[in-house]
Amino acid sequence: MRILLLTQYYWPENFLINSLVPLLVARGVEVTILTGKPNYPDGLIFDGYRAGGQQIEKHDGTIILRLPIVARGRRSRVRLILNYLSFIISGVLLGPKLVEKHRYDLVFVYATSPLLQALPAIWLARSRKVPLVVWVQDLWPESLSATGGIRNQFLLGAVARSVRLIYRACDRILVQSRAFVAPVAALTDDPSKIHYYPNFYKVSSERRAGERVTALVKEIKTYFSVVFAGNLGHAQGLHIVVEAARKLLPYQDIRIFLVGSGSLDDWLMHQRDAYGLSNLIMSGRYDAADMNFIFDAASALLVSLRPAPIFALTIPSKVQAYLAAGRPILAALDGEGARIIQEAGAGLCSEAGNPKALVDNVLRLAALSPLELKQMGQNGQRYFNKHFDPDAVADELVEHFTELVSGREKA
Repeated sequence: MRILLLTQYYWPENFLINSLVPLLVARGVEVTILTGKPNYPDGLIFDGYRAGGQQIEKHDGTIILRLPIVARGRRSRVRLILNYLSFIISGVLLGPKLVEKHRYDLVFVYATSPLLQALPAIWLARSRKVPLVVWVQDLWPESLSATGGIRNQFLLGAVARSVRLIYRACDRILVQSRAFVAPVAALTDDPSKIHYYPNFYKVSSERRAGERVTALVKEIKTYFSVVFAGNLGHAQGLHIVVEAARKLLPYQDIRIFLVGSGSLDDWLMHQRDAYGLSNLIMSGRYDAADMNFIFDAASALLVSLRPAPIFALTIPSKVQAYLAAGRPILAALDGEGARIIQEAGAGLCSEAGNPKALVDNVLRLAALSPLELKQMGQNGQRYFNKHFDPDAVADELVEHFTELVSGREKA
């Protein structure tokens, strides 16, 4: 089976799809990837690439076809919009020519925000008369209003119409949260083509830690350390982390580590310095292969989102990563993400946007015995192995593909 994968983000950027592709290749799926030039999260085109022109390379048994884009920049809404639009425009205008020599039986879209990046896939699928599958990671237009602060009803309506067009063009819609089913169904003509397909986490096989991560691990192990790993952006609701750090200052043996980077870097550093938060450590970004060592060293792993209805439907991808790590989880979440952690018995949950409740849970965890903490971590790993095992998830996706391709051939 041959698939064309359309995704704005791919290796060497760090996204879940990087782990899925080798699993598909190992199952005999031939994958051609149509993507942009890497520039996430720092907003600068990576070394070895240039924003303009097309580029072809090979990696992990795949062919990667790269489209020209405008780099997203840092903290510039205009550049970010241009980044999104440039990928869509390049995909529509240049994508068909770039893939014309490549055979594929199905088009698969890894649909992070914005979902509109799937628009080029409609023509790429229709022109070859092959099925179109979209894996929805964020709800649109809801995400646009929740994270982008867009309130213009005309603009939101136009986006909703575009999303409806995408969903109706799909042969199958995969959603990363069961709570996505109803909102997606409201925008499609055939709810039966919606299927729950979860995110997962592939544990790195890297067994040697570099000097930089070794130094961080040593510092983390010195304290009762709460580690937040990932994007430091508005959606993560990090204001409660700052407030929690202020309330936890009297507890000298507790530290909060922010491992990652994002649009709130400068704001977080300003808050840390303004309030003298010696217990709030901004560690910077690390490679995906380093996360095993960092997670293993943590006393607890923190996941948070802003208090908004859309985020109550979302399962942050770090939830699966934290469950796989086997460490207790502190969740400042509403809805589906919190439900999974509670169902797993893998940690303590508090409502999104409530710093006092988060502090209470940090202190509750810090008071538990090592055996009790270990039990929480083991609960999480068992839940992960049952519901999010990478091999099982990859097998399920191949089943989706096979069913659609064989059905199209019979027709």
